[in-house]
Amino acid sequence: MKIKMIDFGYENAPLRAHDNDAGADVYSTKSYKLYPASTAKIPLGFGLELPDGYAAFVFPRSGLSSKGLVCELPPIDSGYRGEIHAIITNNSDEVQFINAGDRIGQLVVLPCVICDFVTERGIERGSGAFGSTGK
Repeated sequence: MKIKMIDFGYENAPLRAHDNDAGADVYSTKSYKLYPASTAKIPLGFGLELPDGYAAFVFPRSGLSSKGLVCELPPIDSGYRGEIHAIITNNSDEVQFINAGDRIGQLVVLPCVICDFVTERGIERGSGAFGSTGK
């Protein structure tokens, strides 16, 4: 699948380290100092033209997660055409630094079921669980 990128001044396009990696590395466009329990919205310098039925997410990188820096996972909807940001929270007890050009997350595109929410579902099912229908 090819997805068109929208240029917001990126220097580093998303890049997979290996052809079969689920995520493509994304890079910080600026430097940040993240204090413990703080969150930063970091612009990535690009947008995407996702087809309907797909959503993108900026997942955490394992190396940063092990230091307490984790990406939050709000979905990037198919209709959104603005600049994508990584939202990173410092869950550690130490000040963490992100430099311009650092790999800060992994862009993953996933299929997404677009459903209608209704109040009537047809045949009712009870709320019983854990063996409520017998052996």
